Amino acid sequence: MTAFILVSEAHTGGWIWREVAARLRESGAEVYPVTLTGMGERRHLAGPGTDLETHIQDVVQLIDHVDAPQLVMAGHGYGIHPVLGAADRRPERIARIVHLDAGLPQDGDPALKLVPDQAVRDRLQHRSGEGAGQDAGGQSGDDWRVPPPPLDEWQRWGSLAGIPADALARLTRLAAPQPVGTLTQPLPLSGAGSELPVTGVLCTANGPGIAMVELQVGLGDPRLQALTDPRVSFFELDTGHWPMLSTPGELADVLLRAAAGEGHRLSATVSEQPAHLRPFLMDVPERPRERVGNVDLHLPDAEHPWPAVVFVHGGPVPAGVRPTPRDWPALVGYGQYVAGLGAVGVTLDHRLHDLSDYGRAAEDVAEAVELVRADPRVDGDRVALWYFSGGGPLSADWLAAPPPWLRCVAATYPILAPLPSRGPAESRFRPATAVRTAGHLPIVLTRVGLELPEIAATVEEFLTAAKDCEANVEVVDVPLGHHGFETIDHTGQTRQAVQHAVRSVLGHLRS
Repeated sequence: MTAFILVSEAHTGGWIWREVAARLRESGAEVYPVTLTGMGERRHLAGPGTDLETHIQDVVQLIDHVDAPQLVMAGHGYGIHPVLGAADRRPERIARIVHLDAGLPQDGDPALKLVPDQAVRDRLQHRSGEGAGQDAGGQSGDDWRVPPPPLDEWQRWGSLAGIPADALARLTRLAAPQPVGTLTQPLPLSGAGSELPVTGVLCTANGPGIAMVELQVGLGDPRLQALTDPRVSFFELDTGHWPMLSTPGELADVLLRAAAGEGHRLSATVSEQPAHLRPFLMDVPERPRERVGNVDLHLPDAEHPWPAVVFVHGGPVPAGVRPTPRDWPALVGYGQYVAGLGAVGVTLDHRLHDLSDYGRAAEDVAEAVELVRADPRVDGDRVALWYFSGGGPLSADWLAAPPPWLRCVAATYPILAPLPSRGPAESRFRPATAVRTAGHLPIVLTRVGLELPEIAATVEEFLTAAKDCEANVEVVDVPLGHHGFETIDHTGQTRQAVQHAVRSVLGHLRS
């Protein structure tokens, strides 16, 4: 008989699993929905000293008092932190850990690191920096707890897709304040539970699906290589962050299948050469390349001054990935291709290593542009910027207030509005908003027909805004192209798309 321990998101309690638990019990499983100290009907037990260790002990005590020899433990959002902390102390009792729309916290990570509400993160990071999070008992008044969001702000904690109105009202009515120490205290992991089987349940209306996870793993991030272990499986649910409220039947089925060891495995997908390191889709004659700091200049033969195209890679790309993006075949291919057509192809490495790095990545791009424009061989009044994938948000600065020397902005399979998985993004990095003040700046957008759904939605949002403000957008469609098609789809259609986009960009530079 399978036994489940279910630990839910911040501000909630065991009550939130009511429908899921009933369906699991109908299948013959034992189910133990956890109400952590200070949550749900136990909210009166919270105090300034309630912290993550308190919640880990709650789960450990439950494990010790359940007769089932092995348990499947599911952690939803914040709930994965006490689940992992308890599994680390009782690994012999755990058959599988389920990350339900939850992150992958490591030893020493506070839950605050994965809180999607930017306002809560900023406020508590400030407190933690002052030492409040390390000594919650020293806080006064209500400083030791975070109030739950009101009815109209729950989306700040994750997508509400699929939740019936009455369930959202119940969530708001029963939500409890979250003790600060549960969010700021570092997660202590000894590694004792690191070999346990794991299942990730991805809620695709709130974050990445399996295909995007495979893309990230393919970049070579050593922190994600554990996801290729055959003991790790994945499921998708087409719903928001609260599947126990929106799709309880489907969630119960997924939990049972996870307990049985089912699910999608990544190992077969990422064992071959990573897609981003495969050859460029065209044979491009080699051109001279000069390296200056984090910038490479691919140089043409024609007489200078030359126009320039600055290619901005996507991300986040982990800091330790080698080779770095400016040496990836696709970026080198683009740089060499435009150099052969009489313009400087500029590739660079910027520091978009994490979702919080857009600010410093924008600084790197701006510095690279200034370096290129200051080169005496470059016509500083004829520059184009070309963005790829997760680099798309970096275009917002230039779209919002285009300088006179910027002749064109191009974007290929870009992210152009915040993805649900990335939480409320800084307003500065929203191209779908910035395009409204782009004026007549030419924009060349390459759109792939086989795009990841979550990214395709941002492109459509951008195009809708562009149409409303009559922006100067040219769309190059690649109906059978995938995200990253330059190294995985070597077809006549994809080659023509690259040639078309490059001709358009160079045409704007020369007009």
